[in-house]
Amino acid sequence: TGFGAGLGLALASSAFIGGSFVLKKKGLLRLCGRGRARAGEGGHAYLREWLWWAGLLCMGVGEAANFAAYAFAPATLVTPLGALSVLVSAVLSSIFLNEQLNVHGKIGCILSILGSTVMVIHAPQEEEVSSLESMAEKLKDPGFIVFAVCVLVSSLLLIFVAGPRYGQSNVLVYVLVCSAIGSLSVSCVKGLGIALKELFSGKPVLKEPLGWVLLVCLVICISIQINYLNKALDIFNTSVVTPIYYVLFTTAVMTCSAILFKEWQHMVLDNIIGSISGFLTIVSGIFLLHAFRDMPFTPNLLPLFLQPGRAERHQSCQHQPLLPSEEKGSQSAEEGEEE
Repeated sequence: TGFGAGLGLALASSAFIGGSFVLKKKGLLRLCGRGRARAGEGGHAYLREWLWWAGLLCMGVGEAANFAAYAFAPATLVTPLGALSVLVSAVLSSIFLNEQLNVHGKIGCILSILGSTVMVIHAPQEEEVSSLESMAEKLKDPGFIVFAVCVLVSSLLLIFVAGPRYGQSNVLVYVLVCSAIGSLSVSCVKGLGIALKELFSGKPVLKEPLGWVLLVCLVICISIQINYLNKALDIFNTSVVTPIYYVLFTTAVMTCSAILFKEWQHMVLDNIIGSISGFLTIVSGIFLLHAFRDMPFTPNLLPLFLQPGRAERHQSCQHQPLLPSEEKGSQSAEEGEEE
C-alpha cells in the first residue's frame, strides 16, 4: 500500500509540475498581448494574472506531492520519475501554446514513458525505515558517512578551486555541485517525510533534535542547489544544462539511496538490470527531447526512398537502362552510317 501511494504521489507530482509551467507561460503570454511590461524586462504585472497564480499553485501542489512521495516509495523510484514532468510540459505546450514538438521530441516522450514503466516494474524495495530512530541509525552507518564526506569535500573543491577557473567554460562544474548536494537534500527530505508521518500518528516528533537538524540541512542544501543551478543556466543553454543535470542528479540520488537505505541489497539480477535499463532509457528520451528541441525536421532529411513525391521518381529511375547515353550514342552512329 505504501509503495502504491508513493508511486501515485510521484506521478501526480510530475503532472502538476509539468502543467504549472504551461499555466505560468500562458499567463505571461497574455500580458504580452496586453502590452504590459514583461517579466524579463523587470515588470511584475504577472502578479495580477490569475493564470500565473494557478501555475504557481500547481507547482506548490506538485512539490508537496513529491515531498510526500519520498516518505512512501524508494528515492530510486521517485527521483527518476521526475522526468515525466518534462514530458507533460512538452506535450501540453504543443497543445495549448502551439509550440512545435518535432519527431525527436515525440520519440523522446515515448522513450521516457517506456523507461518509467520499466523502472516501476523493477523498482527496488528499500529496507524498512519507519521511525526517526531507525533513520538515525542509518545516518550513523560508516558507508554513508564516507559518502557524505566525499560529497562535501568534492563540492568545496568545485566551488572554490574549479569554479573560478573553469566555471565559465565547463558546464559540468556548477552542475556537479547541484547534483552532489542534491543527493544529500533528498536524504533530508526522506527523513522529514518519516518525521511528518510520525507527527500525524501522534508521536512527539517535535522534541526530537534529528528532525530539526534535517530541516536546517535541507534549507542549506536547497539554497546551494538553487544558487549554482541559476549560475549554470545563466552561462549555458538550457537545452544543455537540463539533460546533464537530470542525469547527474538522478545518478547521485540513486547512489546515495543505495548506500543509506540499502535499496539494492536484496534485489535479484533481473531487477537490477531492469532498473538500470529503465533509467538509461529515460536519459535517452530526455536527451532527444532537449538536445534537438529547436532543430527543424523536414522531409528533406529523410532517405530518398522515404521522401514524399520522390519515392515514385526513385522507383522509376531503378527501372531505366543502366547506360542510356551509350545506347543513344550507338543509335545515332548507326543512323549516320545509313545516311
